[in-house]
Amino acid sequence: MSGKPRLTYLNGRGRMEPVRWLLAAAGVEFEEVFLQTKEQYEKLIKDGLLLFQQVPLVEIDGMKMVQTRAILSYIAGKYNLYGKDLKERALIDMYVEGITDLMQMILMFPFSPPDAKEKNLDSIKERATNRYFPVFEKVLKQHGQDFLVGNKFSWADVQLIEAILAVEEKFPAVLSGFPQLQAFKTKMSNMPTIKKFLQPGSPRKPPPDDHYVETVLKVFKK
Repeated sequence: MSGKPRLTYLNGRGRMEPVRWLLAAAGVEFEEVFLQTKEQYEKLIKDGLLLFQQVPLVEIDGMKMVQTRAILSYIAGKYNLYGKDLKERALIDMYVEGITDLMQMILMFPFSPPDAKEKNLDSIKERATNRYFPVFEKVLKQHGQDFLVGNKFSWADVQLIEAILAVEEKFPAVLSGFPQLQAFKTKMSNMPTIKKFLQPGSPRKPPPDDHYVETVLKVFKK
């Protein structure tokens, strides 16, 4: 095995995408293994590679890590993206948890029944514009710094730019009332590691389509 982290998941965003984002933002190259069949998934379980019988699976530093939050925390700590002390870490955790709540709605949207799609889409927009984005707009305005915590690039910044772009895919004008977030998006998108990740051909995955939904259901169905 090479020294690169090895990511095992489906060939789509899902719960692995924040891991790809964080590694890319830290300038870390990684390898990917894509699950396409139920048999591949069952073999991982049989071989004892999935502690809780769930992916994502990230092999890094001799560990076989599962549970998205644990994986992200480890990567953030390893690459100095997790604040300088416990207080900064607590802030980063709070912001990340809030963004994760919003991203969970986006994550589940492709699996919505057809008659619920419009309602769920409205819910995403409502939550983004009334609950989550105002928080970050206020934080950036109050401290007047480039980054969310400690005036230093952190995991929270990576999660936020991922969320902004994911919501914009569905609502292109969603930041129209958030000038601080517009400036933040421009700044983050031009950071060299993130700019590279946003280019065609990078490991960033496209928005989930019907084929991705079908693959998820095929691989994980009981």
